[in-house]
Order: sequence, then C-alpha cells, then structure tokens
Amino acid sequence: MYAQLARLGYKIGIGFGIFGALARWIFGQQIAAIIGLTWKAAFRFRLFIVVAALLLAAVVGLPILIKDDGTARGFTQILLTYTLSAITGLLGISTLWLACGTLARDIEDCQMQVVAVKPIPRWRIWLGKWLGIMSLNAALLAISGFSVYALLQWRATKLPVEEQQTLRNEILVARGSIKPKNVEADIRDEAEGRLKQRLTKTPVGAADLPEVRKQIREQVKAEYEQVPPGYTRTWELDLGLAKDKVRNRPLQMRVKFQSADKSASGTFEAMWQFGVPRKTRIARSQPMSLSPETFHEFEIPENLYDENGILTVSFLNANNTTLIFPVDEGIEVLYPQGSFGPNFARGLGVIFCWMALLGALGLFAASFLSFPVAAFFAVGLLAVVFSTKTIESAVTEGTLGHFNAETGQAGRLPIDVVAIPVFKGILQVIQLAKGFSPVDSLSTGRSITWSELAQAFGEIVLILGGPFALMGMGILTRRELATAQGTQ
Repeated sequence: MYAQLARLGYKIGIGFGIFGALARWIFGQQIAAIIGLTWKAAFRFRLFIVVAALLLAAVVGLPILIKDDGTARGFTQILLTYTLSAITGLLGISTLWLACGTLARDIEDCQMQVVAVKPIPRWRIWLGKWLGIMSLNAALLAISGFSVYALLQWRATKLPVEEQQTLRNEILVARGSIKPKNVEADIRDEAEGRLKQRLTKTPVGAADLPEVRKQIREQVKAEYEQVPPGYTRTWELDLGLAKDKVRNRPLQMRVKFQSADKSASGTFEAMWQFGVPRKTRIARSQPMSLSPETFHEFEIPENLYDENGILTVSFLNANNTTLIFPVDEGIEVLYPQGSFGPNFARGLGVIFCWMALLGALGLFAASFLSFPVAAFFAVGLLAVVFSTKTIESAVTEGTLGHFNAETGQAGRLPIDVVAIPVFKGILQVIQLAKGFSPVDSLSTGRSITWSELAQAFGEIVLILGGPFALMGMGILTRRELATAQGTQ
C-alpha cells in the first residue's frame, strides 16, 4: 500500500504543475509560490502519504473487516457514521498539526526570515500557507470521499433485497424535512403571561425571579408536548412548495417520544391517522409497538394533504401513561428531494469548511507562538468550545459560583460581571455553527442543500475563521522575526 500511495503522491506532484499554473493565474505568483512550498514540505516529510494511508485504512480497510448486522441501520452505522467521523477526526488533527507546524517551524528554523526579505508581504505568506493546507485537505478529502462512496455502493449490493430497498429509500437518498410550526415563541409568550399573573397575586424577589420564570416555562412547554392517556394530539405540517414535488409519492414519518412511566414490555402502542375527514383522503395505521427514546420511521401513503399543502397528523394514546413528544424532534415528515451522490459531495463540502476553520486557527496560533505551544493553545481552545454544557450552566444560573443547598441559590462572585457576558458571547458564536453536522444528515438520508452549504461557508469559514485569519496576518506582519529564534 505504501508503494501505491507513493506513486499516487508522485502523480499528484506532477499534476500540481497544472494546479500551480492555475494558482498563479488566480492568486498571483507570490501566493502560488507559498502554496507550492507548502505542498513540497508535505511530501518531503511524508505527511500527505501518511495521512492518506491512515484515511484509507480507516475508511476502507476497517469497514471491510468489520461486519454489519445485515440491516440498513447497521450498514449505515459502520459505513457512513464511522467513516465520515473518522475522516473528520483524522483530517482535523492533521490540519491543526500542519497549520501549527508549517509556520512556527519556518520561523524557528529561520526559513521565514529568508522568505520575508523578498518583495512579498507577510500577509500573503500567511494566506499562501492557508491555501496550501486547504488544497492538501481538498485532495485528501476527495480521495477518502470517493473511496467511501465506492465502498457504499459495493457493500449495499451484499444486503438482503428488503434491506437494500430500505437503504435506498431512507439513507442513500437526499430527503427534505418538514416539522410542525415552531412553537417556541408561543411558549415564551404564554409563559410570560402566566408569570405576570402570578406576580400580581404573589410577588417574588428579584433573586428568585429567574427560577420562577424557568418553572413556568417548563410547565407551559409540557402542555405542548404531553399526550395524556386516552387523548388524541394533532399536528399540522405545511409542505409548502414541496407539495407539488411529492404528489403521488409516499412520504416517511419520523417520530420520537418519551414516556412518563415504564411499561412491562418496554414498548407502547401507537395509533396514527393522516388527513382530515371531508377535506382529504384518510389513512389509519395499524397499531404499532414503539419503544421510547428512539427514532422510528414508517411510510405514509401519498396525497393525504389538502389543497394548501397541509398534512394533518393525529396520534391516539391508547396506553395507561402519558407520552411526551419533544417540540424540537418529536414529529417530522421526510420527503424525497434529490439523489445521494450530490448530497454526499455537499456533505464533504461542509467538512471542508470545518477544516478551513481549523487551518486558520492553527496558523493564527503559530503566528505568535512556538510549535508546541501553538498546538497546545489550539487544542485547548477546541476543548473549551466543546465544553458547552459547563458554559451553558453558568449562563443559565447567571454565576460561576457553586450551588448552595441551604438557600437553594447559586453563590454570586465578583467575576460574574465580566465572565457571564463573555460566556454568552462564546455560546452565541458556538451555536452559530453547531447545527452543521453532515455526518448526522447523511446517515439519516437528510438533504444538505446548496444554500446550507453556502451558509456553512459563510458562518464557519468567514464569520468564525475570518477573525483568526485577520489577526494571524496582522500578528505575523508586525512580529519581529529577527528575535523569534532566541525567544522560543
């Protein structure tokens, strides 16, 4: 395999001549030269070959050795969720390592001093490094993505015929999603109204007001989510412009619920009705035995929506306990929107956007830190980003202090005046890009549209990565390179 990868790297190196000409035409001679130096360094240190070998071993070798359970769900877990997660993880680590190392090492080894004396602005050196890293990522992502796609198509033919059909209808497809109207605003308004009524009758102190507001909001939210025993709950889903595309085509229903109590069998009976009497056709499902805390998908007959594209879904709770359908993921209708190939390519595009952010972060750290410290700084910053639960808890409680069991309140600290607004800003930045998960979308057959890919580029690359790029270019431009070696 090593010899094959070496030949592949050599061919890519030859092809880089064409790529270099294109880079000179787009970015100019100076930036194209930096891109070329980044590629040469990657091949000189065998980075490209090693990462390519690891990717092929992770996304091709292991899935061939690991056998799935013969179902479409097991197939997806091994072939899509695992491989795409492995690609993201390996490329993310290599991107951070290369971004931190290529610039910091050039400065420490005095190579940057040689380049900087030439008539090329330092911001172009930084940009050329980033473009070189991203072109390496594009090549590695294309190799691994093509391997995964080919393996998917080959392994799919080994499944039973019934599971192949399920795979084509639910996973190897691009499906749009329709959910009931977002009721968060209604919940908030209803909760605020009840809070005002309660404060009129029973005033509370300013310290207790956030907790009272939270309790009332949870009560109102529960009323929107709960279906008591013997009751029927109805949802209306607006298909919008998709109603013409899905005419005479069956849809898929995706549901998830929680239970107030356990059942002896571990499952609960579910009965569904689709359509409105005297307005549309009516379809009723057979009694289903569904487990809680699990996503379930089943088919809906075609043409059950009205002339305005409204699909009415009713659920009868024939159990002896209350069932809870979360407002954010309890009810969802999926419809075919496109083919899997382009959807898979757009998913890889989202992963590429994340690599662009990591590349900018690594180069930013290397602009003013040595290689080990830059790597530690970048990994530490990512660790802070992923510890959102701690940050969310502090923002919700409004303090970094510990909870006092005697008073029932969290202790306030002087640093809260600065820390809590900063944490709120961090959460807003994190939430900005948190929803972009191509692995989840592709493993459930969800459509990743061109507009979503453009949004991912705008929010991840420009809004999140842009400040790192600007700061990195500015720091490198002002840094005194002559003293860099002696201060490491």
